[in-house]
Amino acid sequence: MDISCGFATATDTPDHVVLAEQLGFVRAWLYDSPALYPEVFMGLARCAERTSRIGLGPGVMIPSLRHPMLAAASIAQLEDLAPGRVVVGVGSGFTGRMTLGKRPLAWATVAAYISTVQALLRGEQTEWEGAVIEMMQPDGFGASRPVRVPWVIGVQGPKGQAVARELGDGAFSIFPIAGFEWMVQLAFGTVLDDGEDAGSDRAVAAAGPAAAVILHGSWEQGAPVDAAWAAEIEKVDPRVRHLAVHDRHLVAVTERDRPYITGELIRAFTFTGTRAEIAEKLAAAEAAGVTEIAFQPAGPDIPRELRAFAEAAGLA
Repeated sequence: MDISCGFATATDTPDHVVLAEQLGFVRAWLYDSPALYPEVFMGLARCAERTSRIGLGPGVMIPSLRHPMLAAASIAQLEDLAPGRVVVGVGSGFTGRMTLGKRPLAWATVAAYISTVQALLRGEQTEWEGAVIEMMQPDGFGASRPVRVPWVIGVQGPKGQAVARELGDGAFSIFPIAGFEWMVQLAFGTVLDDGEDAGSDRAVAAAGPAAAVILHGSWEQGAPVDAAWAAEIEKVDPRVRHLAVHDRHLVAVTERDRPYITGELIRAFTFTGTRAEIAEKLAAAEAAGVTEIAFQPAGPDIPRELRAFAEAAGLA
C-alpha cells in the first residue's frame, strides 16, 4: 500500500511537500476549496518546481470552480512542469461548494465535465455549453497534446462509484470502497507521544479539525448531531450560516466546536493512536482494499505530523 499525504493547501504547503518527498511519501494531494485555501493549481505549480519525485495533484478538483478549458490548461501546464508525476482527482464538491452556499453537484454534471476535460487533454474538439471548444495552444504556449494523466474520482455512494468506474482510474474517499484497483483513502489524525491521551491539547490541535468535520458534514446532510452544537450554529444568521459551519475547516478547531471535540471522538473517527496502533490501522485499511493512504497533517507543527506518521507507516 502506498503512503501519500494530503494538505489543506496553505502558503507554506510547498515547504511541507518538499519534506514529504524527503520522507518517502508517494504523492501529495492538495485540496481545492478556494474560499478556505489558496488556489490549488498555483500551489501545485510551486510544489512541482521544488520537487523531483513526489506525485502531485488536486484532491479533489471541483468542476463548478473552473471552466473545463481552464481545468485542462491547468492540468497540462502542471504535467509540463512535473512530467509523469501528475494525478487528477475530481469530486462533486463538499466545502468547495458548501462554503459558497451551494450543494454538491449532480453526478451527471460531474461526469459530463470529466469527459469534456479528458477530451480536451487528448487534443480533441468537444462541446461545452452549446459551443465547440478545443485546446489550440501552439508550440511554446502549452503542453503538447495528448496529455495523459491518471484520474481518481472522489466518491461515497453508488452514483459516484459508477462514474469512477466509467471515467476514472480509481476512487478517492474517506473510507475503503471495494472493487477498485486504485483506492485512495483520505486519513486524518496524529501519532500520539508515549503516554499521551487523544484528548490532549496537542492531539486536539492536530486531529481535532478532522473530528470537527464529523459535526459539519453530518449537519449539512441533515443527520443527527449534538443538540447543543446544533443549537449554537442555528443562532447564526441563515444567510451566512454556511460560512460559520465550515470556518477553519480541516485547519483548526473553532471556539464553537471545541467543547464537542473529545479524545473519544478523535480516536473513533481518525487515524490517531500510538505508532503500533497506527500500523494496525494501516494494515486494516489495506485488508479492506485500500491501495493508497493519503494522510493529512494538521495543527501548528505539520513537519512533526509528517515525520511521526512516516515513521509509524514504516517509510524509509
